[in-house]
Amino acid sequence: MNLKDIAALAGVSTATVSNVLNGNNSKVSQETREKIEKIIKEVDYKPNAMARSLAKKESKILGLVVPYIGAEDDFLMNPYYARMVAAIERFVRNRDYYLMLRCVPDCRTVIPLLSSWNVDGAFFLGVMEKDVAEIQDALGAPVVFLDTYSDIKDTVNVGLDDYRGGYLSARYLAGKGHRNIALVCPDYHEAGVVRERYLGFTAALKELDIDFTEDDIFKVDTIYKNAVSVGLDVMLAKKKYTAVATMSDVVAFGVMEGIKQCGLKVPEDISVVGFDNLPECEFMTPKLTTISQDFAAKAKAAVEGMFRILEGEKDGGEDLHLPVQLIERQSVKDISE
Repeated sequence: MNLKDIAALAGVSTATVSNVLNGNNSKVSQETREKIEKIIKEVDYKPNAMARSLAKKESKILGLVVPYIGAEDDFLMNPYYARMVAAIERFVRNRDYYLMLRCVPDCRTVIPLLSSWNVDGAFFLGVMEKDVAEIQDALGAPVVFLDTYSDIKDTVNVGLDDYRGGYLSARYLAGKGHRNIALVCPDYHEAGVVRERYLGFTAALKELDIDFTEDDIFKVDTIYKNAVSVGLDVMLAKKKYTAVATMSDVVAFGVMEGIKQCGLKVPEDISVVGFDNLPECEFMTPKLTTISQDFAAKAKAAVEGMFRILEGEKDGGEDLHLPVQLIERQSVKDISE
């Protein structure tokens, strides 16, 4: 059973049936519409969603791309990605749209796939600055970036005040009397989230005249098992650190495990601060002190930004940086007395 068969049974044109299926009821009388809808129900006709999307020039599908994930990795390995995907999906679902998730090692390679599915728009998480222009030019549909830094005009991005997050982390540790502080983070040289947090962190230490050099930085990706090894490196370093700041909770969890494997305790022997305020922070022993972001607020802002574009309410760029705050728990010892 196809569109032509439905039209023959109803004694109308295929264009009339198409109007009914696509909700263009102003072009069809009520009597004809009810007749067509009755036939559709009786024959249990299921229209082809892709064909309808092409006809209406909308698919009700929004893409979500999690980039820089290897062939053997998945986004569930990183609780931050899992939280963001869940939050975005909820807000998209509440708009009666569908979310197409794709995890890729190179975000530029997913453009042909998104185009073939006729997506109405796409979200990109944590894209490098060098990829922003190519993504915007190639997709041909609205794009909203999250946690992305770019000087390109007309870019829509929703992120955090990452600089302030790094600044708060350093000021807090210093306020608790810590002067020998290690920083564990990914490479911070390229523009992005990590660099902004690093700049805020080092600015605070400079203000307080606290000695901090490249030797105090331990580089690691955001993979738990690798952070465990770095936690061991921090404890075995020649310099005796009293505190460790990290740029993600996942790394903080790994560092804490590495400290434990050295036979030492947090915060009795060394203090640790995370970044993100994942739910798992409450499950740790001790509970993790961290810089908190509002996942729901970030997802809501991104989805609202997307629909402002889709509905023609917004034209031009927008760079929104949501506030952060420090959540004090049990992983930092006060040694100021």
